[in-house]
Amino acid sequence: MIHTPRLLLRPWLDSDLDALTAINDDPAVYQWLAGPFTREMNAASIQRQQGFQAEHGFCYWAVVEKASGALIGMAGLMPVTFDAGFLPAVEIGWRLSPAFQGRGYATEAAKAALDYGFGPAGLREIVSFTVPHNRASRAVMERIGLRHEPAMDFDHPRLAEGHPLRRHVFYRIRTT
Repeated sequence: MIHTPRLLLRPWLDSDLDALTAINDDPAVYQWLAGPFTREMNAASIQRQQGFQAEHGFCYWAVVEKASGALIGMAGLMPVTFDAGFLPAVEIGWRLSPAFQGRGYATEAAKAALDYGFGPAGLREIVSFTVPHNRASRAVMERIGLRHEPAMDFDHPRLAEGHPLRRHVFYRIRTT
């Protein structure tokens, strides 16, 4: 578990399914994804994250607000599992319930994940990517020190040609 002043990043529990389903069913969240997640897709996501945690020692952890005890989203590190020109790579990412956005939680969680990646996980490089018009995520990337590398921008191979979210901007940070 990773503690920050206001958050707890922890491995997923099967009992997190309802909260995760509610987050991923919000249009403000899935506008950046390929659509809403079904309950089954969320269950599979939890299992996948549990597997990454067991295999790599990290995943997109469940993010809990300490003050309320509420599961407010996910943040962390995950190996990139699709074919791309920057592999092998570990991605940093986050997704928060809209009720908890705009409070600095994404940046706080992402900084903690970055510290874990360059500390205990021993990573030398971490990447991140999103669609060009996702200004909030791009701002988090820049606040935690990632830099946009326009020459590495790419079309996401899991999205069909012509899909409005297919184009992605690429960010990276390396240890010094």
